[in-house]
Amino acid sequence: MQLNLPTLLTLSRIVAIPLIVVLYYVPITTELANWTAAILFIVFAITDWLDGYLARKLGQASAFGAFLDPVADKFLVCAALLLLVHLQRIDVFVALIIIGREIAISALREWMARIGASKSVAVHMIGKVKTTVQMVAIPFLLFDGVLLNLFHTLVVGQVLLWIAAVLTVWSMVFYINQASTAIKAQLQK
Repeated sequence: MQLNLPTLLTLSRIVAIPLIVVLYYVPITTELANWTAAILFIVFAITDWLDGYLARKLGQASAFGAFLDPVADKFLVCAALLLLVHLQRIDVFVALIIIGREIAISALREWMARIGASKSVAVHMIGKVKTTVQMVAIPFLLFDGVLLNLFHTLVVGQVLLWIAAVLTVWSMVFYINQASTAIKAQLQK
């Protein structure tokens, strides 16, 4: 395992999880916890783009980094969703849709890799859009306040998260459809 800057940035997303969660269990105001959690999430979400950019730019792309990047994203998003369910800011149903899809597609990708069909479930634009919408929705939900005296972020975050849930189902159907030929071949054996 090569610990270079892109890999360290990826690992920082995993380290961010307890930092964000603990804010709601230490003796600070909810408003301060919300502000800090939202800012931390934004900073660490930016590393999702930055680590890939730096890996390519610095010629430091690695198999470990390619494996760890989506794992770190899923950990960060799933932990944030569970925290938001605990804080009663999102419906458990939307969290189950998103987390269930992540588990299902991860399992599908592993299966396709084992049978030599990993290209059939390669990352597609719909998956990237889904991740982007999630990464935008979550800070709004963590902030849970009025922004610029214009709108309440909880409402905007909930709408965006439901859009992400629709994109989540859409992307899952897309990936399953892409893998259907390989799946049918495996089921006929």
